[in-house]
Amino acid sequence: MSLLSLEAVSVCVDDRIIVRDVSLNINPGELHVIMGPNGAGKSTLLAAIMGLSHVRVCGGRILFNAVDITHFPSYERAKLGISLAHQVTPTFRGVRFLEVAKAISSRFNTDWRTLASLLNVEDLLLRDLFSGFSGGERKRAELYLALLQNPRVALLDEPDSGVDIDTLRVLAELIDYIVFTQGTSVILVTHLGPILEKLPRITRAHIMVEGAIVYSGDPSHVIPVISKHGYTRGLEVFGGEGGWS
Repeated sequence: MSLLSLEAVSVCVDDRIIVRDVSLNINPGELHVIMGPNGAGKSTLLAAIMGLSHVRVCGGRILFNAVDITHFPSYERAKLGISLAHQVTPTFRGVRFLEVAKAISSRFNTDWRTLASLLNVEDLLLRDLFSGFSGGERKRAELYLALLQNPRVALLDEPDSGVDIDTLRVLAELIDYIVFTQGTSVILVTHLGPILEKLPRITRAHIMVEGAIVYSGDPSHVIPVISKHGYTRGLEVFGGEGGWS
């Protein structure tokens, strides 16, 4: 039985359909990558899985451990074990990062000190949350807060966007660890960033275009083809193989 299943899920923002008929099955301890051009609906799909209020599932259903959570609020999904690391994080002036980390750590019974060391965010904890953080600091801090929730499924929205090579290495090593050592399932969204080169054990790669998953396949084949040809030509290559999802 899959841990997380999307059954023909469509997602609307206001009255506009952004995501159409997406079906995915995620098992425990798997790393799935969703790739696609800007505006493909990747972030909207993650928001729908998390249950954020600005999006609405307007077709299909989302199952977690065979329970229909399509209409669960985000806090109920968090309690079940779903977390989201956002692509763009707001600044919280007057809100100390450390206090937020301790509150989450207490709620989910996790070790905030050890994880802070692994993600190299100790120096950030005494600052206001995300205030004046660089791109790499924001990504490390956001992933830190997501993993403090000890998730069973972690949704990572472009963790490689705007980060330096050292941060990229740290993020990739931690993602690999939580998936293949701790058994956390991860859905990672990217426009095709360099982090993919540092994740050798991706379970499956999915290509999303204009709100739909149009191809799914072996990442060792999918990623090099898209890297070489781009999405338009790459999809022509996959179509010629008869491998459309």
